[in-house]
Amino acid sequence: MNRIRRIAETIQEKQNITLEELRKLLETEDAEGMEELFAAARKTAQSIYGNRIYIRGLIEFSNYCKNDCYYCGIRRSNENAQRYRLTKEQIVSCCREGYALGFRTFVLQSGEDLYFTDDRICEIVSEIRNRFPDCAITLSLGEKEKESYRKYFEAGADRYLLRHETADEAHYRKLHPPELSLKHRLQCLWDLKEIGYQTGCGFMVGSPGQTIETLYEDLQLIRELQPHMVGIGPFIPQHDTPFAKEKAGTLERTLRLLAIIRLMHPHVLLPATTALGTIHPMGREKGILAGANVVMPNLSPVSVRKKYELYDNKICTGDEAAECRFCLQKKIEKIGFRIDVSRGDYPE
Repeated sequence: MNRIRRIAETIQEKQNITLEELRKLLETEDAEGMEELFAAARKTAQSIYGNRIYIRGLIEFSNYCKNDCYYCGIRRSNENAQRYRLTKEQIVSCCREGYALGFRTFVLQSGEDLYFTDDRICEIVSEIRNRFPDCAITLSLGEKEKESYRKYFEAGADRYLLRHETADEAHYRKLHPPELSLKHRLQCLWDLKEIGYQTGCGFMVGSPGQTIETLYEDLQLIRELQPHMVGIGPFIPQHDTPFAKEKAGTLERTLRLLAIIRLMHPHVLLPATTALGTIHPMGREKGILAGANVVMPNLSPVSVRKKYELYDNKICTGDEAAECRFCLQKKIEKIGFRIDVSRGDYPE
């Protein structure tokens, strides 16, 4: 039996990984072994989800942000960013269009925009919940206090995505300004789980300063937290940030980590991200073949899509929502999977 296959089976059996196993999987040049790894992850996902790929409608409703993270194109000190905010009516209109296209999960994402107070967020969530009662509402609004998260949950939000970015304190400091704290970010994740959200964490693959050791800490956090979702994608530089000239993360390492996460946490909802599709024309399909089972096409108005520029060369910024939806469906069907338009909840 191929050595990589044996490691994959050990990871799946223990639902854990050692640092030595991680190093082997990330450093090996055994192409045949990697296909074994991806096949094992794919088989694990299919044993739970079949050939279904859940689809979420992403609405990027504000690119204002109070934070100044070194990797992010909408950081507050980027004076070249063209700022925008969608109104409640515009957000609901995006949901209405998405609903007609078959979406039953809406993901509301923004920078940490102080304009959107708890009351405003709750009003938006309540409106969507009342109009589309059979849909799941996911929020991705950054770090908040526990009481704020509780208010959103009571207003009707089901899920919350908060990438932790790194579980290593020294690495965190390389990515974020002094006023931000890894301790607070991790506390937010535990708060979200305690409140009852389906909770998602995640990180960029290949971010400046990342090592196999810091990735190992990320995987151990995932094992401890047992999130319902994990969002990982390659780091891609943005031209108006301090990391503009840093190297991007690679497709290969991202795919290997997707497979490892699937084997460690078999039931996890695991997106094949837009960033993956940005660095390779078949990136999202390759992500699915490595164990991912979620895609998130964009429902934002075309007029604002290019303005939500977290990183350079983001794909699908000029496509209408229907164009994104059906193009992605064809690509997924071509590799033997099918779009599932249900809410796609985490299987308890």
